[in-house]
Amino acid sequence: MIDPERDPESAARFGRMLLDWYDAHQRGLPWRGSRDPYAIWVSEIMLQQTRVAVVVERFQQFLERFPSLPALALASEQDVLALWSGLGYYRRARMLHKAAQFVMEHRGGALPETAEELRLLPGIGAYTAAAIASIAFDQPIGVVDGNVERVFCRVQEWPSTGRSGAARLRRSITTLVDRIIPSTRPGDFNQALMELGATLCTPRSPQCVLCPVAVDCSTRGEHPTAPRPAMISTEIGCALAVRSSASPGPSHLEILVEQRPQSRTVMPGLWQLPTLLDPNVPDVALRMTLRHAIMRVNYYVRIRTVMAEEVDSLTRLQGERRWVPQAEIASLALTGLTRKVLTRAHLLRPPVQSDAMQAEPHDLQA
Repeated sequence: MIDPERDPESAARFGRMLLDWYDAHQRGLPWRGSRDPYAIWVSEIMLQQTRVAVVVERFQQFLERFPSLPALALASEQDVLALWSGLGYYRRARMLHKAAQFVMEHRGGALPETAEELRLLPGIGAYTAAAIASIAFDQPIGVVDGNVERVFCRVQEWPSTGRSGAARLRRSITTLVDRIIPSTRPGDFNQALMELGATLCTPRSPQCVLCPVAVDCSTRGEHPTAPRPAMISTEIGCALAVRSSASPGPSHLEILVEQRPQSRTVMPGLWQLPTLLDPNVPDVALRMTLRHAIMRVNYYVRIRTVMAEEVDSLTRLQGERRWVPQAEIASLALTGLTRKVLTRAHLLRPPVQSDAMQAEPHDLQA
C-alpha cells in the first residue's frame, strides 16, 4: 500500500521501481518517444476503446496522410472518415477533425499546453486532456484509465464498486496519482502505469512475480474484478451486389454501397452494404457468414450475393446509393463491417503494414 502522508518514501519508491521497469520493458509502440503534441493527441484518440494492435496499424497510415495539425484541419470530413474506417467509434474522428479546425482558427495551429485548456477542445475529455498534457508538455497530472484503476485497486486494496460508486472510486485514484506523480517524467510515469495494467496487472491471471511494484501491493493480484456486461446477439443480412462497369477504365467492376443518413446517431455519413429485408439467406445465394462486434453487441451477419436487378426487391433503402468502381471503394468512409466483408470477398485490399509493424506483437490496452 502507498501512503504519501505517513510514508512519503513509499510513493517515491513506487515511482522509481515503476519507471525502472518501464525503461527496460516498455513495448515499442510507434507513438512512444515522440514529443509531438499532434501525434500524441492522435494516438490518444485512436486508443480510446480500440485494441493497440489495430491502432499500431492505422496510426502511421493516418500520420502519413495527415502529417500535421494544419493538414488534418484542411482535409474534408469524408477523407478523415475514410482513413478512420475500421477503427470504429467514428465520432472520435469527427471531433478530432473539428478540434483541428478550431485550433487552426483560434490558436494559430498550436495545441494548448495544459489539461484545463485542452478540455475546451471538441472531443477531448478529462482523461485525454491529462494524457496529452503530461506526455507532450510535462504537466504533472494523473491519467487514470481502466488499467490504472485496476493497478491501484489491487495495490491499495480498494474494493471494486458498481456503477453507483465508480465515479467516486476514480476520483480517489486520480487524487492519489496526482499526489505521487513525480515532477520529472510525469508522462512516462503515466504511460508506465497504463503499461503495467495492460501487460502484467491484467484483469485475469496477473503476473505478480514479474510486477515491479509487488512489494507495495496489498493483494498480489487477488483483488476481484467486476464482471463485464453480457454481450447481446442479433442477426442481420447484407447484400453484396457487384456488376460490370459500363465505363472504360482500369476498374471493370462496380460495387453497390449506400450512405447512412447524417440524421443517424450511429455512424452518420458512412458507407455500408445494403441491408437485406430478410436475414435468412438460402444456401444457394449465401456468399459468406461472419461475426462483427460493436460495443456490447455481437452481430451475426449473412452476406447474400444479389444481382443488380434484384437489389430493389431484396433490400431496404436506408440512404443514398451509389455504384462505385472497385478501384475507388477504399477511398470511401466505409463502416467496419463493410470493410470486413469486402476484404474477405477480395474486393478490397487490407491496409499494407510495414515489416516493423508485422514483426512486433501487441496486446490489448483496456
